[in-house]
Amino acid sequence: MSTRITTPFDATSTAAEVVAGVDLTGRRAIVTGGASGIGVETARALAGAGAEVTLAVRDLAAGGRTADDIVASTGNKQIHVVHLDLADPASAAGFAAAWEGPLHILVNNAGVMASPLTRTPQGWELQFATNHLGHFALTTGLHRALAEAGGARVVSVSSAGHLNSPVVFEDIHFERRPYEPWQAYGQSKTANILFALELTRRWADDGVYANSLMPGAIRTNLQRHITEEDLLAMRARTGGTGAVPWKTTDQGAATSVLLATSPLVDKIGGRYFEDCAEAGPNQPGTRAGVAAYALDPDAAERLWQVSVDTLS
Repeated sequence: MSTRITTPFDATSTAAEVVAGVDLTGRRAIVTGGASGIGVETARALAGAGAEVTLAVRDLAAGGRTADDIVASTGNKQIHVVHLDLADPASAAGFAAAWEGPLHILVNNAGVMASPLTRTPQGWELQFATNHLGHFALTTGLHRALAEAGGARVVSVSSAGHLNSPVVFEDIHFERRPYEPWQAYGQSKTANILFALELTRRWADDGVYANSLMPGAIRTNLQRHITEEDLLAMRARTGGTGAVPWKTTDQGAATSVLLATSPLVDKIGGRYFEDCAEAGPNQPGTRAGVAAYALDPDAAERLWQVSVDTLS
């Protein structure tokens, strides 16, 4: 049994505090969804430590404004903006094909939450297509660049929402069961955790390690489809009670930045973190910790193959 990883940081730590003292000069990073929410603060922290950062975004205008803001606040001019639509497998493949040279840090941050039933042109349920399949296509397309870096890190932004559902392999895209937004979100977030687990198993020999995380509850446009009542209902569904403990975006980005940069997690992979520490098993009636089904190696291997088959 591996030792649970702890750090000096906690739920109140900020991305800037986590990355303090880390020098990323000469390192190259990609942050998906880098123009909004915790993606902005993740990118800012990486840039502040000296990394060359590419914001992979759907909205190029918003990405440009974010890049200008990061340059102004950090003095780092190595900030790039490239279009990426994770719901479009051709966009993810094209982004990866155009990348040249090594990639040291990939933060799979972008996502959609609890959206109404929407299908991609391929018929895939949007949340699974965006949150998992798009990042799977992007990451596997960047395998050579990650291996070339010699010690690359992939960060998979999941959520306590994964407690709402395992990956339902028999009907991933809600073709036969009634669509429920939180179940759909939950299985896509479980997929994020399983992906990091299987990626590490397959790619650790290439020096590539992936971990997943729960950033915390942060008021961003990720919640554009939901209300405060929706969040409370989601918590109640798995036994959580009381008010939602909100974080600032800088606090919400801290665990992502920890996994992307900290020497405390060097050569660590396949683990799920929250509040800047490795999470323990979920206890029934709580919204903390990780579900056993999200760390099931058989499910992780199956998901990888299903993803390959779906995208081929």
